[in-house]
Amino acid sequence: MKQVFTGIAELHTPRERLEQAAFAVQDGRFVWVGAEADLPEEYRGWPRTDLGGRGVLPGLVDAHTHLVYGGNRLDEYLKRARGERYEAILAAGGGIYATVRATGAASEDELYEEARARAQLFLAQGVTALEIKSGYGLLPEAELKMLRVIRRLGETLPQRVFPTLLAHVVPGGWEREEYVAMFTAELIPEVARSGLAQAVDVFCDPGAFTLEETRRILEAALSHGLKVKLHAEQIAHTGATRLAAELGALSADHLEQSTPQDWQALAASGTIGTVLPGAAVILRKPFPKARAMWDAGVRVAIATDHNPGSSPLYSPWLAMQLTMSLGRLSAEEALFAHTENAALALGRANLGRIAVGSRADFVVVDSTSALMPLYQWGHTPIHSTYVGGRRVFRAASPGSLP
Repeated sequence: MKQVFTGIAELHTPRERLEQAAFAVQDGRFVWVGAEADLPEEYRGWPRTDLGGRGVLPGLVDAHTHLVYGGNRLDEYLKRARGERYEAILAAGGGIYATVRATGAASEDELYEEARARAQLFLAQGVTALEIKSGYGLLPEAELKMLRVIRRLGETLPQRVFPTLLAHVVPGGWEREEYVAMFTAELIPEVARSGLAQAVDVFCDPGAFTLEETRRILEAALSHGLKVKLHAEQIAHTGATRLAAELGALSADHLEQSTPQDWQALAASGTIGTVLPGAAVILRKPFPKARAMWDAGVRVAIATDHNPGSSPLYSPWLAMQLTMSLGRLSAEEALFAHTENAALALGRANLGRIAVGSRADFVVVDSTSALMPLYQWGHTPIHSTYVGGRRVFRAASPGSLP
């Protein structure tokens, strides 16, 4: 397929800003990007799509979600709003364990349909690629069930899907050593053999896995050719961030309790530091120091951490807005963090950017100003979403251009 897109009032690539821009797409990739007036002769005879004087941004990349789960945790949410602590709820058998029970009771078809509906809400906000974790199964067959659902989503959703096996918590009735041994010697090899996941993540925090257990799990993943990433320094400082840097992890995520020494390790290793604003705000934890991390040389990413407990967040734009307000990133930096840097957290340098050779995933904003969605809190003026140069979402009633 060959196509030229014109009528772009403002384009953020996100590395640069262009006015009156255009780009050419062939076979799902950008082959030329620049000012419309400079469109080379070789592309002038290609079919054209006029975007109507709107702004355009790269497709958003959500590099940390738990999109597949059963039930909801509204009761827990209300308890936390009344002052109960998440750690106490988890210790009493709620929290993650409540979702494990609901997920186990749901069929694969039910989990698929519920997750597909959630993914559609993200598509409507311009999310063109997303990571989806397991972790609410815990037991081997239940984890494989979740990963089969994620594979089905990857085969049927318009978005690009990146599946991750998550070691979340030790299930009831298991000794810690027994569970870690099963995870490393049985579950990881099976997932690698079947191709059900591209990466392995571990929740390293009190109530979940220790630093040494985390190392064992991640080293097993690396030995089977899988990428690794970590839930790091969310509830307490454990040293997980520096372990991520040591192992060459794709990302260390959360980072509420991280330190300047942790940031130095991330910057030196190239491991992405992913902040999850929804969880920090909803759980009333310290907000990750995104500004300081950025200034220390960390490649900072932003993700929604969509999940039914600590971050029932459906808006990447709100995640960026919170990071601008509380984490002190600029609008342009926040966009960079939810596009190009987020793609690197998935190991994909060809996503999250409008540049020659990258996948032609982009968002058309229903405004002449491409950054309008970051200005309007509570209303996201998205006109349409494209994946591989093909329109996969259009707003039912686009508004007039402000």
